Amino acid sequence: MTMFDKAKDKAEEIAGKGQEEFGRATGDNALHLEGKLRKRAAQASYSVNDCIDQIKEKTASDPIPALLIASGVGFLLAKIIGHRRR
Repeated sequence: MTMFDKAKDKAEEIAGKGQEEFGRATGDNALHLEGKLRKRAAQASYSVNDCIDQIKEKTASDPIPALLIASGVGFLLAKIIGHRRR
């Protein structure tokens, strides 16, 4: 995740919080809910991107377990898909 992406997510979170509070202050429930959803979406995006960064760092430092897991998942998916076609 680049610094630009982090800043964008934080800006979206702040904008959502402001929109949420403005909706609350004006009694506009739709605006309040939209702001709350916008804020939560930005927080989720930040969390997911942070998790992806951690996975990238871990797999770069020790790629063997990642390759084994990916192979196992691929094998299981092939079995599931192959079984459904019959």
